[in-house]
Amino acid sequence: MRTGQELIKATKPYAHDDTARSWWYVLSTAGLLVATLAGTLWNYSFAAKLLCSVFAGLLILRLFVIYHDQQHHAILPRSFLAEILMRVFGILSLSASSIWRSSHNHHHNHNSKLRGSHIGSFPIMTKAQFLKTTPGKRFWYLFARHPLTILFGYVTVFLIGMCITPFLNNPRKHYDCLIALLLHIAIGVVLYLTHGWQGVLLAQTLPHFITYALGSYLFYAQHNFPTVSFTDHAGWTYEKAALDSSSYMRTSRLVAWFTANIGYHHIHHLNARIPFYRLPEVLREIPELQAAKTTSFHPAEVIRCLRLKVWDTDAQRMVPLPRVS
Repeated sequence: MRTGQELIKATKPYAHDDTARSWWYVLSTAGLLVATLAGTLWNYSFAAKLLCSVFAGLLILRLFVIYHDQQHHAILPRSFLAEILMRVFGILSLSASSIWRSSHNHHHNHNSKLRGSHIGSFPIMTKAQFLKTTPGKRFWYLFARHPLTILFGYVTVFLIGMCITPFLNNPRKHYDCLIALLLHIAIGVVLYLTHGWQGVLLAQTLPHFITYALGSYLFYAQHNFPTVSFTDHAGWTYEKAALDSSSYMRTSRLVAWFTANIGYHHIHHLNARIPFYRLPEVLREIPELQAAKTTSFHPAEVIRCLRLKVWDTDAQRMVPLPRVS
């Protein structure tokens, strides 16, 4: 049974990009996205335009995960054209490269730590910390982890968390976050002037709402599930964090396609250089990765994940909200 560095070494043969395959997935997904967004603006039935809007949201999610892979250099690592296109997509998707790359790399390097893992992720407190902290800090902690905050991730996580806050904190470094915000507003204005409120709703608001509600929940549930493990800095290792604190989300093939296999999250955290289209292959061929901690989109599982609020150091597990005396 391989563990630790041996297991990471076993994944290295899969961490190679197939350039033609990667370009096919980028361009085909982008093409479908453009077609569905155009479909939301054509002059036919509202039901058909609504269906196009929903599919556009799912395709933005897929392309976002592909962008995420490119930022990890898992796909098209030596392509200048891909870098330019993906930076443009990052701005259009409210996740400019300057903030996404730095916060997400921090997340990979600090996943499951009780201190410092909140950057690029959801905050975590121990039960003792929660009970001792001020009411104001408890409020903001619970707000950040609240189901409505995740549901409205379009506003809370991306417009505010990925655009406004980074720019205000460091305008020189994160100027592209301001560009993303202003461009998003400008696109909304153009849609309103040319197609009215229906154009804004179907071509911009609803697709992004779907993308970021699902995306925010995926990111939450893959590191906040009943059997997740958190640890202090002394006991932390990269391999342990990947396998004990990142889940394998079991989904249908259709959901896996729209989410570009991000559900194989434990493998992704073990080796972020593996292209998304090779993750199922890794799971099939490396037995040690098949005993992963799992989650799913089953309603009962979603509720269990959302109820988890703090880390109980005595029980060594996540628990629901403790009663404050």
